[in-house]
This record gives sequence, structure tokens and C-alpha cells, in this order.
Amino acid sequence: MRLPDKTCTMEEAIFGIRDGDTVMIGGFGVPGTPMTLIRALVDHGARDLTLIKNDANEPGMGIDHLLQSGQVARLITTHLGLNSHAIGLMNSGAIQVEFNAQGILAERIRAGGAGLGAVLSDIGIGTELAAGKQVVEMNGSPYLVEPALRADVALIHADRADLFGNLAYVGTAQNFNPLMAMAARRVIVEAEAVLPLGGIAANDVHTPGVFVDHVVELETLSKEYAVVQR
Repeated sequence: MRLPDKTCTMEEAIFGIRDGDTVMIGGFGVPGTPMTLIRALVDHGARDLTLIKNDANEPGMGIDHLLQSGQVARLITTHLGLNSHAIGLMNSGAIQVEFNAQGILAERIRAGGAGLGAVLSDIGIGTELAAGKQVVEMNGSPYLVEPALRADVALIHADRADLFGNLAYVGTAQNFNPLMAMAARRVIVEAEAVLPLGGIAANDVHTPGVFVDHVVELETLSKEYAVVQR
């Protein structure tokens, strides 16, 4: 059987994102954040989006472009501390923000990719993070029910991809990108290099191509990627 070539243009990859979609965006700060795909989504113009991302990047960088263009209705994240613009939008009520402990966000995404409905955790019991959440008792201890997270689309940054969509990440880009690639209905990848089939050794594949729908090769890296040192 011949494996399909999943490479395409940036415009073709982004085209199917619709108003109201839930979009997971990979990255741990700058590393692993798909800056070019985010810019393409701004140009595409889909609105009322729910974004799921570990952080809100910084003003003028990453998902802040989507926040500035008014395309985001809701943000599920762990912190906004580096982005004063995002904090202002939250405080004014322009966007809804749902905070998670960082490990809980990762686990909710992992659960979504594994087909689970929720996970149980004692993290946040008795704090604002527990507000409105179901609490169950197990072995005499209370646990929060943390619903699994899935998305319509995931935007992923990879160091290398092959034509079929097998992916390899570098450094902390491995924190959220692999989880999100398993938890979305459609997965769009920007890769710094696209190699022929077999160009990534099997033991170096972090995300198998069966989870990937579209691969876009980056011709250049903008200044937003510049803080990543390798």
C-alpha cells in the first residue's frame, strides 16, 4: 500500500477551520508554538474560536495575534502572566478564560486523545479551580472530575516531518504537541523540514503520521521563533 503525501500549502491546510471551532495550539512558551499557522489563521478570519493552549504567549507574539484580531471567544489555558493584553481582555469580559493547573491541562488533553471521558484529580480541591466542577469521593478522599479535552483542529509545530506526517519535535516542543496531535479531529502541522518517507528513523518519531492530516513546510522562520536556541 502506498502511503499518501499529506503536504499542502498553508492556505489549503487552514481553509476548513470554521467560526466557532475549538482549536488546540501546541507550544510551551515559544518552543513548539506554530507561529506561522497562527498568522495564517488570522488571515483566514475564522471567529468565535475556543483556543486551548498552555499559555497566551506575549504581546505581539503567537496567539496574541488572534486575540488582537478579535477572533477568540474563549481561552482554556494555564496562565496569562506574560501577556498583559490577554489579561486586559479577560478583565474586561471580552474573552472567557478557563484556568487549569499545567499538569491537569496536559492530562485532560491526553485523556481526550485516549478516548476517556474525564480524569479524577485532587489538585485544586478547596480553591477557585474547583468552582463549578463535580466532586466525587473515592476511598474516603474527594476528587475533582476533570473532563477530557478534544478539539476540532490542532495546530502543531514540528522540527521534522515526512511526507506521510510522521513527526519529530525538539526540546520542550514535546510537552503539548504530541498530546494535542492525538486529541483533535483534524491535525495541521508546520514543519521546519519535510523529508521523504523513511527520512525520520522509527525510534525518532514522536507523533505517528496516522494522527496527522496536513503538513506544511516552512520556508523561513520569522523573528517570533528567534528566541529558540539549539
